[in-house]
Amino acid sequence: MELKYPKAEFLEPGHLACAGCGAALAMRLALKTLDEKTRVVIPASCWSVIAGRHPDAALKLPLIHTPFAVAPSMATGIRAALDRLGQKDVTVMVWAGDGSSYDIGFGALSAAAERNEDIVYVCYDNEAYMNTGIQRSSSTPPGTWTTTTPYPTLKKEQKKDLLNALLAHGIPYAATASPSYPQDFLAKFQKARSIRGFRFILVLAPCPTGWRMEESKTIEVGRLAVESGVFPLLEVEDGKWRITHQPSWIPLERYLELQGRFSSIGEEEKETFRKSVQEKWKDIAEKTGSPLEDKVR
Repeated sequence: MELKYPKAEFLEPGHLACAGCGAALAMRLALKTLDEKTRVVIPASCWSVIAGRHPDAALKLPLIHTPFAVAPSMATGIRAALDRLGQKDVTVMVWAGDGSSYDIGFGALSAAAERNEDIVYVCYDNEAYMNTGIQRSSSTPPGTWTTTTPYPTLKKEQKKDLLNALLAHGIPYAATASPSYPQDFLAKFQKARSIRGFRFILVLAPCPTGWRMEESKTIEVGRLAVESGVFPLLEVEDGKWRITHQPSWIPLERYLELQGRFSSIGEEEKETFRKSVQEKWKDIAEKTGSPLEDKVR
């Protein structure tokens, strides 16, 4: 089937993203769906740089930069002001990295979700603090090299389950998305736009710089993450879970081998990684009622 995308572009050429940046690809797709009636809040992150220096910006939309910890609070205030002005058809979107979402800004994020604020919160997850030197975050997978988990002390802890943490707040909509699957991506942002209340979208954003991979491999690595089961594509609406793409269950090694950050991973760390993916799919199977077997390889 031929893909049909909205023609409008809200990300200008000449932005400051690295070549092959998954976060830039994701922003372009997201704004195609959300359109000009969107206000963007960006906490400290790679996108603080990508968007460009004041007074210029790579986005053709109103945006505001905030410190790490306050983006959900800023978005809450903007939403309240727009409502007072009668502009209820305007979408307020937070566009945050994993450092802000999983770690430094989690308190404000949790509070906004608990209050069911009428905002779209997007975490573009590149699995480390890439903008400040590739330090590990609580999103970093086990067995990963970063500048704060150098060989032989690779990351040992499991990746935090942010999706389930936010679903525990009773929010009306949450989803995962990948720019490597644009139809699925656009459909989820379109649905999020139509729902009121707190909406959360977790986007896997491959980072050639931090993941130590070729710039041309961004889409391929994103697909391998999905097809190996590492990054499930799903959505949860009013508590009902749905898998939006069934993986082909390629071996985990095919995902790992293209990334230099896993070049020192040992069999023990690899097995820890595999078990974490298996546990994730066991949980998904229980919540979707799908007869999923243990297919992670």
